[in-house]
Amino acid sequence: MIEIITTENIHLYRTEMDEAYRLRHDVFVDEKGWRDLAQADQREIDQFDNEHALHMICRQNGKVVGYQRMLPTTKPHLLSSVLADLCEVERPVGDHIWEWTRYCVAKPHRERGRALSPVANALLSAIVEWGMESGVDRIIIEMEPIWLLRLVQLNFMVTPLGIPREIGGDSVVAVVAKFDHRTLQMLQAMRGNSKRVLKDCPPSAVVAAQ
Repeated sequence: MIEIITTENIHLYRTEMDEAYRLRHDVFVDEKGWRDLAQADQREIDQFDNEHALHMICRQNGKVVGYQRMLPTTKPHLLSSVLADLCEVERPVGDHIWEWTRYCVAKPHRERGRALSPVANALLSAIVEWGMESGVDRIIIEMEPIWLLRLVQLNFMVTPLGIPREIGGDSVVAVVAKFDHRTLQMLQAMRGNSKRVLKDCPPSAVVAAQ
């Protein structure tokens, strides 16, 4: 199951968050080569890992194997503060729109071919479940353009916010992706069950989104 971590309960997840920050460093610094994010302690942490961030982790056998971070667009976030050049239209802002960042899955748990891995499916399903319970129906994503078709196939309604730009050697495009019950149904169909993937959310995970 996917666990949500906020400023309210992060003190209970010190070990898990340490593993998550190290997974982020492995993926974004060591694999992707984003050397600007490199840290001597091998923990990738930035200015958005603050009291407004909502972290989601996936654990298997007690170890963090998947992670993603949600940021409210009503507060400073990547598109507003770091990657503003990716947006060529009026920037989407609102309590119902959050930014999806730092998505990463440990190597042994990634998809092979076109199908989403169980961990990837659970992380995406968690966004939709959380959003539908919290009044959130759109996410901003900065991603490689190849993901556009994948998201459409998962029943996200995707709108580019600008043209792709070269960032750190990668082509990156910003999009806003709308989702609803059809998105969740597609993800459930892909994994073959309709079981809830989210554990009980701390109150701040829902209140913060309203």
